[in-house]
Amino acid sequence: MIDTPLKFTRPDWVPLFAAAALACYSLTGHAAKLKATADIKGCTDAGISGQATLREERTDEGIKEVSIHLKVEGLSDGKHAVHIHETAACEPCGAAKGHHDPGPFGQTRPDSAGDTVPATDINHPYHMGDLINIEVKNGRGSMKHTTNRVTLSAGRLSLFDADGSSFIIHTNEDTYCDQESDLKKGCAGGARDACGIIIKAD
Repeated sequence: MIDTPLKFTRPDWVPLFAAAALACYSLTGHAAKLKATADIKGCTDAGISGQATLREERTDEGIKEVSIHLKVEGLSDGKHAVHIHETAACEPCGAAKGHHDPGPFGQTRPDSAGDTVPATDINHPYHMGDLINIEVKNGRGSMKHTTNRVTLSAGRLSLFDADGSSFIIHTNEDTYCDQESDLKKGCAGGARDACGIIIKAD
């Protein structure tokens, strides 16, 4: 008698199980990508408008990174400072308060850049909400930037804390001033040209 190798047939449910597992994995990965948007409007100039999109993803090491894409029209040509500010308010633009910069016990210490000596806060350009400049040419500007200083998900760095957050675009560029005493007034962009409240997206 000659032994013949046993033949195993794959059950019909195996491909279905594999497809279902892959679908669950894909849905989980998709759900982890949090999104937010902001409609940008001029502080005093109705001709300024734009849109910001934000997306949070985790790196292989588990670091939360937020990619920001900002488009704007109507600003003067040149570089303009862009920051995330600590309050979801744009009317007036000063209501957005200072730069988003959560500190101990949830307190924030926004950039004063004022006349107080010693300075009440000299953390610029290292606030959690400090971003890169946007450059405008022929009235249109676009900026892409990725940061791990803020999150869309819950936590101490979240943009969706009790009072939310906003984008502020300034009249001048940010020189990324970094001083051990009071910051030079206006080095973080000066007056506010535009604002946009950050809201969660589906």
